[in-house]
Amino acid sequence: MPDLSAVKAALRAQEIETPSWGYGNSGTRFKVFAQTGVPRDPFEKLDDAAQVHAATGVAPRVSLHIPWDRVPDYAALTAHAKAQGLTLGAINSNTFQEDDYKLGSVTHPDARVRRRAVNHLLECVDIMDATGSRDLKLWFADGTNYPGQDDVVARQDRLFEALSEVYARLGDEQRMILEYKLFEPAFYTTDVPDWGTSYAHCLKLGEKAKVVVDTGHHAPGTNIEFIVALLLREDKLGAFDFNSRFYADDDLMVGAADPFQLFRILHEVTKNGGFQPNRHVAFMLDQCHNIEAKIPAVIRSVMNVQEATAKALLVDLDALRAAQQAGDVLGANAVLMDAYNTDVRPLLREVREEQGLDPDPIGAYRASGWQERIVAERVGGHQAGWGA
Repeated sequence: MPDLSAVKAALRAQEIETPSWGYGNSGTRFKVFAQTGVPRDPFEKLDDAAQVHAATGVAPRVSLHIPWDRVPDYAALTAHAKAQGLTLGAINSNTFQEDDYKLGSVTHPDARVRRRAVNHLLECVDIMDATGSRDLKLWFADGTNYPGQDDVVARQDRLFEALSEVYARLGDEQRMILEYKLFEPAFYTTDVPDWGTSYAHCLKLGEKAKVVVDTGHHAPGTNIEFIVALLLREDKLGAFDFNSRFYADDDLMVGAADPFQLFRILHEVTKNGGFQPNRHVAFMLDQCHNIEAKIPAVIRSVMNVQEATAKALLVDLDALRAAQQAGDVLGANAVLMDAYNTDVRPLLREVREEQGLDPDPIGAYRASGWQERIVAERVGGHQAGWGA
């Protein structure tokens, strides 16, 4: 059986990065839904993220999105994060909200548009320098809607040319992490549609290029844990974007749609050394809380990852390997199911109490009075959200 003290130590050491955009107004393609008390600028987003970290103890980093989180003084933003007990995480680029990018950004047929997109990516590296951020996270909406619209291979050549220029600009401790997505907004071809395309580019770029696995970016029925295991084996897993999907890229709270899948993914992470500090895998949330309260939703997502992690840590790996070696199909499956069916909430409450935290993070947030305070104080001005 797993050593319970080691399980607790791993849970205490866990770090989950929350997204700045998860705290702002968001919505669907049809409407952005405004809520009272949401942040009006990146500084207030960090204030809300600090509440998540205070309640959970495992969310010390915040991803930024440029230009949504662009500020005139990044040293001031970094200092504000530090004062809140936070650090700034991945810098996310945006090459999908300008008219120029209708036919693509770094893969656009027009060299002028490609130059504009690459300059934006280089700006993001400058922001990494200013904030001490390690990761440049890239997701491209680039693709085509119709057969014959553009040359598929030429677009891959343009993509690699852009990635190579940005890769060369990275510092020694910086990384490029490349996300993929099956479809949307391009529906015929997407230029980075799957883990294989991302992996191929990262492999060619070099050691500082890694793959991002967004759990909502796959075809129905895809075995995501296989992808995770293989990327860990090849030391090419850079990060997760955790969320849930029922149909497409729904960006719902992680663990909401298929908590068993989340457990299976984290079992592969645990078994293959993905939690080891020297692997530098970033465990990030990428979610938009459209109809639910922002901060409690982020807290709940963090808790869902914690619960799945605890179950993964409780898998008896010795018993599992013995059953696998013996060809005991049902016995091996039972080892996994025993861990998954364990109620780990008492264990996590105990871990939180040992850390001096409230055993109920949601209850702690509600009791803090923060929600009432921000509703009263954040009146006037432009509420930050998509496109802010």
